Amino acid sequence: MPINIPDKLPAKNELRQENIFVMSESRALSQQIRPMKVLLLNLMPNKIETETQLLRLLANTPLQVDVEFLRIHSNISKHTPQDHMNDFYRDFDEIKDKNFDGLIITGAPLGDVDFDDVIYWEKIKTVFDWSQQHVTATLFLCWAAHAAFYHLYDLERYIRDKKIAGVFLHQRSQLHDPLLRGFDDEFWVPHSRLAQMNVDELRQHPDLDILAASDEAGAYLVVSKDRRRLFVLGHPEYNVSTLGDEYKRDNDAGLSPSIPTNYFPNDDASQEPRGCWRSHANLLISNWLNYYVYQITPFDLSHLHRRTPWEK
Repeated sequence: MPINIPDKLPAKNELRQENIFVMSESRALSQQIRPMKVLLLNLMPNKIETETQLLRLLANTPLQVDVEFLRIHSNISKHTPQDHMNDFYRDFDEIKDKNFDGLIITGAPLGDVDFDDVIYWEKIKTVFDWSQQHVTATLFLCWAAHAAFYHLYDLERYIRDKKIAGVFLHQRSQLHDPLLRGFDDEFWVPHSRLAQMNVDELRQHPDLDILAASDEAGAYLVVSKDRRRLFVLGHPEYNVSTLGDEYKRDNDAGLSPSIPTNYFPNDDASQEPRGCWRSHANLLISNWLNYYVYQITPFDLSHLHRRTPWEK
């Protein structure tokens, strides 16, 4: 089944060229189906690129998904046309009284900025708290995961001496969680960040489970005990070219970045990288939508409640 997105969203044409099933908003209105309602809070500067990456993954599911876009502020964007923001994004006040099956909060290029110094930190905390009553399940990506650990569990990240960037091998920590159904015992995932969570602190926390981790990159998939929060400490949504684009950007800026690990053939930046994480990324989002959202969300979202099959 397709994702349902606005008729003029730029991602629509690119996804259709990739033979990804995208349904226009006008066509979806004629179908007698209760679609999943997913809200995407996009904190990345290049909104259109991130939209396309995540919509590509959301489309790879048998469920019909309606996607709405949320912005954290209405300031002028340096990397996305303002007309695009005004046409497709909503402010929090416009959606705060609505309920959603799923919420995805992206990473943000905030590096080592203290959370309390982030200009929209109070608004982010409001969304985190609001989601506990208005959303069945939330997926936090990279920076958003670190921010949620800090706000919701009082867990501090630490800043690495050197940015971790590359594609790393991960292992499953649990065998039978529904999120991991179909996963290989080992799989590759891109990472690109300065911050890191302490694996021992996550493992010892009574309200969290680590589902997958990497010897080099640390914890990757962490879930709350009730499975309503999924923390993804990497970038499964990345295009094959994304790490290379970031490397070139940092190199051009004179930052002397290291070659991304396990990315360019023979660590030669003149060669084309090959994607080895797309099957995992699609399975991850498909399983999240099915087992953590669809299987427990009410048909009538006005009846949204917090109890899930995993709660005692």
